[in-house]
Amino acid sequence: MQFAGSHILSVGQFERSDVESVFEVADAMQPYARRRKVTRVLEGAILGSMFFEPSTRTRVSFGSAFNLLGGEVRETTGIENSAIAKGESLYDTARVLSGYSDVVAMRHPEVGSVAEFAAASRVPVINGGDGSNEHPTQALLDLYTIRSELSTQGRAIDSLRIAMVGDLRFGRTVHSLCKLLCLFDGVSVTLVSPEELKMPGEIVEALRNAGHSVLESDAMEEGISSVDIVYSTRLQEERFASPEEANLYRGRFRLNQQIYTRHCDPNTVIMHPLPRDSREAARELDDDLNENPNLAIFRQTDNGVLVRMALFAMVLDVVGQVDEHARDVSWYTGGRFT
Repeated sequence: MQFAGSHILSVGQFERSDVESVFEVADAMQPYARRRKVTRVLEGAILGSMFFEPSTRTRVSFGSAFNLLGGEVRETTGIENSAIAKGESLYDTARVLSGYSDVVAMRHPEVGSVAEFAAASRVPVINGGDGSNEHPTQALLDLYTIRSELSTQGRAIDSLRIAMVGDLRFGRTVHSLCKLLCLFDGVSVTLVSPEELKMPGEIVEALRNAGHSVLESDAMEEGISSVDIVYSTRLQEERFASPEEANLYRGRFRLNQQIYTRHCDPNTVIMHPLPRDSREAARELDDDLNENPNLAIFRQTDNGVLVRMALFAMVLDVVGQVDEHARDVSWYTGGRFT
C-alpha cells in the first residue's frame, strides 16, 4: 500500500510486504524509543488523539510515539467530554478536528465508527479500536513482538504455533491478529474459548483458506501444549448485555506458573494485549508469572511505541528524514529497556 497520507483502518489493507516494511521502520525507531537519541522530525505537527472509550496503553502509546518524533498531542477523552454528547455527528466532528490536526488516532465503541470518521476527515486517521471489530495497530505490535520473541530462538513467523485463549468473540485484538497471520505461511492456530465466545466463523474460515491449521477447543491445558505462543485475552465485559452475563465466563481460563510448567514447552512465550484482569474472580494471567522470563506482556507494550512511531513516520512521509533531525539524549534514562 501507499502509506503516505493514508488512513490505517484495518489490517485488511496490508500485504505481507507492507507489514515487513512497517517492521523495518519500527526497527529503525529503536534508538529514539529506547531514549538513546532524540529526533524532532515532526516538530510543529499535531496529533488529534480522540479516545471515546476507556484506554490507557493505546492512548498513551500513540501520544508518546508522536512526542518521540517531535510532535505535539491534543487529547479528547470520553464521549461525554466532546460535542458528540451534544448531538454532533461524526462527520461534523471529523471535519472540525481534522482542521486542527495533522493526523488523528481514534478509538470508538461502535463497529465501523472510525471508518465513518475517516471518510469525512481531511487528514490521515489511524484506528485505535472500533468496538469489537478491529485494532490494527495492536495486531501489528503483537506480530512484531512475536517476530522479536521467535528471533531469539532462530525462528520466524512462518510455521508459528499459537494458542489464543479467552474471549475470542469480542476480542478485537485477536480478530486483527488472525487476519495478519493469513499473510504468512504454515501457521497452526489453536482457539481456546467457551462455545459462546468462539472466534467469529468468518475469521476461522479466512485462516483455513490461507492454508493454516485451525483447532477450536474449550480445553486450555491441551490447547497451550506444544505451541510457541500463548496469547491470552481479557473477558470483554463491556461488550456483554449485562455484568451477570459476563460473570458466567469470568475466570474460566486462568494461566498461572503451575499450569505453565505442567503443560507448556519451556520456551513458550506468554502474550496478552492488556489490561489483564487482576481481580480475584478473573486473573487470566496470574501475578506469579511476573518473574517468568517468557512473559512478554511488557515487551509488547514497549513494542507498541516502536510500531506506532513507524506508522506516524510512514503516514506523514518522514521516514527518510528522522535521522537528519537527531541528537543524543542529555538526561538520565536508566536501564529500563535493557
